[in-house]
Amino acid sequence: MKIRQLEAFRAVMLYQTVTLASEMLHISQPATTRLLSDLERSVGFQLFDRVKGRLHPTVEGQALFEEVQRSLAGVDRISRAADDIRNLRRGTLQVAGAPSIALSLLPHAIADFLKSKPDSHVSLAAHSSRTVVDMVMGQRCDVGFAVLSMNHTSAHGERLMSTRMVCALPAGHRLCALETVTATDLSGERFVAHPRSVTSRLQIDALLAAHGVEVNVQMESQVGHAICSFVEGGAGVAVVDAISAWGYRGTGVVFKRFEPALVTDFAVLTPAQRPAPLLSKSFISHVREFALAQLGPSVMWP
Repeated sequence: MKIRQLEAFRAVMLYQTVTLASEMLHISQPATTRLLSDLERSVGFQLFDRVKGRLHPTVEGQALFEEVQRSLAGVDRISRAADDIRNLRRGTLQVAGAPSIALSLLPHAIADFLKSKPDSHVSLAAHSSRTVVDMVMGQRCDVGFAVLSMNHTSAHGERLMSTRMVCALPAGHRLCALETVTATDLSGERFVAHPRSVTSRLQIDALLAAHGVEVNVQMESQVGHAICSFVEGGAGVAVVDAISAWGYRGTGVVFKRFEPALVTDFAVLTPAQRPAPLLSKSFISHVREFALAQLGPSVMWP
């Protein structure tokens, strides 16, 4: 017993004639007749009485039709599900991201992405960039976003975007009057920094040292959102990545262009041990386009 035989049987039951059933199935009338004959041999009883060239379902045929309807409804659901998956309307993604992007841009990008995919599901976890890389390598997520420089694009990793870092100032601070804050402008300021284990801290320290600038570091946090909160609370000034700045909703922080330019690279990674879900490629493209639209070219690099 084959699904095509059941489809032919259902079509004849619904349309009452072999001619209309054949048109619906897009096959010839002899092919439809052959499918019905094969099904009758398979089930071992007659499905139709042939009276004056017309088909009338037998009692047994009517009973079988009810079960066929239920079974083919399941097949139809599978077909629709496959179509949804093929057209990227359905699927599940496990996403991991560094805090700077997972606590700011990604939730908004995911919400926007799912507007056109009501049957898809996305799970987002925030971890350090090192943990995100480990999760991707261990196949514990489908897509990972990390603060990581990618000088060479590969099949399983590429640069998502590069952004300029910005200066975060408490509202009313003397430097708020400037269009651009420079490294020398920060001399003597109380400074909120990332821990020394974070790459951006090393970048900032090297830049300040190169310009002979000393700052007073009293508070540290590896999370950009927390640094901005410290700034809003009056703990000092800071230099943070543009994505954390974009995602910060506090009104007591003013963000200014910072010179010389410091760049934060964000990489997107997928497990090398298995093919990426079809949905992930569409999702990655959407995140990149969403970031460009939201952040604008002023903070994108180059």
